[in-house]
Amino acid sequence: MREPMLIPTREARLAAERHQHHVHNRRHARIKRAAKRVIAHLVLAIGGLVMIMPLFWLASSSLKRPEQIFVFPPQLIPRPAYWSNYVRLLELTPVGLYLGNTLRIAIVATAGQALTSSLAGYAFARLRFQGRDLVFGVLLTTLMLPFAVLMIPTYVMFSRIGWVGTFRPLTVPYWFGGGAFNIFLLRQFIRTIPKELDEAAVIDGASRFRVFFTIILPLCRPALTVVTINSFLHHWNDFLAPLIFLTSARQWTLALAISSLRDMGYGLDTTHYMLALSTIVVTPVVIIYFLAQRAFIRGIALTGIKG
Repeated sequence: MREPMLIPTREARLAAERHQHHVHNRRHARIKRAAKRVIAHLVLAIGGLVMIMPLFWLASSSLKRPEQIFVFPPQLIPRPAYWSNYVRLLELTPVGLYLGNTLRIAIVATAGQALTSSLAGYAFARLRFQGRDLVFGVLLTTLMLPFAVLMIPTYVMFSRIGWVGTFRPLTVPYWFGGGAFNIFLLRQFIRTIPKELDEAAVIDGASRFRVFFTIILPLCRPALTVVTINSFLHHWNDFLAPLIFLTSARQWTLALAISSLRDMGYGLDTTHYMLALSTIVVTPVVIIYFLAQRAFIRGIALTGIKG
C-alpha cells in the first residue's frame, strides 16, 4: 500500500530555514576569519621583509668592492663574493681585542644592572618606608634626562677621581641602581607576585634578603630576561660613552673600531671593511634575538601594570 506523502509543517520549514541560515553564517564567518588571517600574515611578511632588507644589504655589501656597493639598481647577491674583505679586516684592525673589550664591558655592566635594579625594584614594591613614593617619583623623572645633558658633569666627575681612560665609568655606575626604567619594570612585576609568599617565608624565619634571593628573584625570571637583553644590547652597541671615557686605542670597543676604520685606509675607500665589521657586530645581536625572543615577549606580556 502506498504511504501517504508527509507535508512539512510551517514550524518545520522555519526550523529548516534557520538551520540553513546558521550553516551559511558559520561558513561565511570561517571564510572571513581565514581571509583575515591570510591578510594579516601577508602584511606581517611584507613588514618583516622590509625590516630584514637593511640587514641583508649590510651582509651582502660586506662582500663587495667599494665601487659595487652604491650602484643602481643594487646588486643584492654579490658576484663574485669577496670573502677576502674579512681577512683584510682582521689585518687592518685587532678585532679580537675590541671584541674582548666590548664583551667585558657589556657583561659586567649588564650583571650590575640586573642585580641592583631587581634589588631596588623589590625595595620599592615590598618595603614600607617614609617618602617611598616620593623617591620613586623622583627616580622616574630621571627618565626624561638624556645622556647628552649629563655628559659634561659626568665626565668632569670621573676625570677628577681618575677614572677617565679606564673601563670603570662604563661598568661601575651600573652596579648602583641599574637604571630607572629597569627598576620601574621590575617593581611593577614584583607587585604582581602575591605577598602571601613573602609573609609565609618571614613567618618561617627567613630574612628579607633570603626572601628576595630564594622566592622573588626566581619568580622574576621573565622580567629579568627583558632587563638583561635590553641592557646587554645597549652596552654592546654603545658608541658615545666609550668615545668619551676611553682614551687608548687598546681599550676601544667594536663600535669605536667601526668609526676608526675610516681613518685607517690611508686615502683609500674602506667602506667595505666598515660594513664587514658592522656585520660582525650585528650578528650576535640577531642571534640573541632569535634565541631569546620567546622569553623576551613573555617577559613583556607578564610584566604587571599594577599601580
